[in-house]
Amino acid sequence: MPLKNGSYKGATWATRRALLDMLKLGGELSSAQMAAELGVSSMAIRQHMQELEAAGDVQSEDRAQGKGRPTKFWSLAPAAARHFPDRHRDLILDLLGNVQAVLGEDAMDRLLDERGKEQARQYGRRVAGCSTLGERVRELAKLRSEEGYMAEASEGESGVFTLVENHCPICAAAAACQDLCARELTVFERVLGPDCSVERVEHMLSGARRCAYEIRPSKAGK
Repeated sequence: MPLKNGSYKGATWATRRALLDMLKLGGELSSAQMAAELGVSSMAIRQHMQELEAAGDVQSEDRAQGKGRPTKFWSLAPAAARHFPDRHRDLILDLLGNVQAVLGEDAMDRLLDERGKEQARQYGRRVAGCSTLGERVRELAKLRSEEGYMAEASEGESGVFTLVENHCPICAAAAACQDLCARELTVFERVLGPDCSVERVEHMLSGARRCAYEIRPSKAGK
């Protein structure tokens, strides 16, 4: 069975890794096809595939092929991507470094400004139907959760709202270019409107477990 990080251990992992690689290269395959390739029994393959299916790494489909029982074909599930190299993180970091080194600080600032404006436009369309600050904060938390930030919104007794982000899917990029975080604070201020102030009170890049923002109404009503 997989570990909490999605990897495997033990003597069976070499076989399961070979099965995942086979499906990656060959697409949909039957147990018999994989058994012939590895030189083991179809029953052994089915046992491995059932474990991989339970872990969410593969999926199956029964297909009729002439007379007799349908044949089960296996394919990789989206979650299996974690077992294959993904260099998008390194690519983004390289691109950020190259923009700054080749085009200069001004170009980087313009790039981040434009990204912030586009974020504000997208978020603004979603919160446009919210009539109160509280509704806007909760909708913003929902938006950020959809982007992978695991965000939550709450309201304190004093009428101060808290927006918490328990995960940062762009943490590596933010660490390499801390102006990203500064722009996001500006985006929140634009989206939530002029009737409040936004302050970051916890910050992952400063060693906190999460990022947290306090949103204070600047006038009566929420």
